[in-house]
Amino acid sequence: MELVNETVVKEFVFLGFSSLVRLQQLLFIVFLLLYLFTLGTNAIIISTIVLDRALHTPMYFFLTVLSCSETCYTFVIVPKMLVDLLSQKKTISFQGCAIQMFTFLFLGCSHSFLLAAMGYDRCVAICNPLRYTVLMGHGVCVGLVAAACACGFTVAQVITSLVFHLPFHSSNQLHHFFCDISPVLKVASHHNCLSHIVIFMLCALVLVIPLLLILVSYICIISAILQFPSTLGRCKAFSTCASHLIIVTVHYGFASFIYLRPKSNYSSSRDAPISVTYTILTPLFNPMIYSLRNKEFKSALHRVVGRIIS
Repeated sequence: MELVNETVVKEFVFLGFSSLVRLQQLLFIVFLLLYLFTLGTNAIIISTIVLDRALHTPMYFFLTVLSCSETCYTFVIVPKMLVDLLSQKKTISFQGCAIQMFTFLFLGCSHSFLLAAMGYDRCVAICNPLRYTVLMGHGVCVGLVAAACACGFTVAQVITSLVFHLPFHSSNQLHHFFCDISPVLKVASHHNCLSHIVIFMLCALVLVIPLLLILVSYICIISAILQFPSTLGRCKAFSTCASHLIIVTVHYGFASFIYLRPKSNYSSSRDAPISVTYTILTPLFNPMIYSLRNKEFKSALHRVVGRIIS
């Protein structure tokens, strides 16, 4: 009965950069440049893979999907954040907040399963190279991506529904710069223990299951590499996996710190800088790690640029 007289929250206010008022214009310029560089880098990667037939392989198919995913991920968060840095009223509607949470969860969860698919691709390439093109045909690759997206969609739908079915009456101030799970849960008027447990378990499963699949893939990869007769062959095989391992470490490191903690340990002052890292910097570096360390990709880029110029 007491909730009847309380105002239902219709919009949320972002306070993520409220303590950096004097630096907001500088942050806008820095984040804008990083965002444009991310879009440009991913556009170059996707265009090169599409235009050069030598890169029409499963590994580069997954890299194309990864670049598209990273581009969409930043598009969900960064443009709104840039607008808020220059505006006095940093608000988002209740429905807009739900859409933003669902979209970034969908892309983030799909990203986890996509990394597992990429690990499986490397496992097949090293453990069974003679049948690689058969085992990793176009249909299999598309199926793995579709399965990753289906898992991401399901998890995002469940978590978003659980979060936004909670009552929001007391406060609408989010100490963050986008609608992440913990900041939104913190302003809910009533906390359902079952909902919190389900959300935590889903976040854990999205991280643990793909990570276990990746570990299994790399156990097979290591056991196969150790049987190689030459040291040069071992080093070359390991180098094809190094980029994937770096991305896996960064992704699961940040994601585990943010989502695999009790809600009581949430700290806006500590989590906001980390969120900036995995929403702006990680999407910038991930495709670059895969492409700039890859001689095959750099050769293809030179061929594409040469054809365009000529």
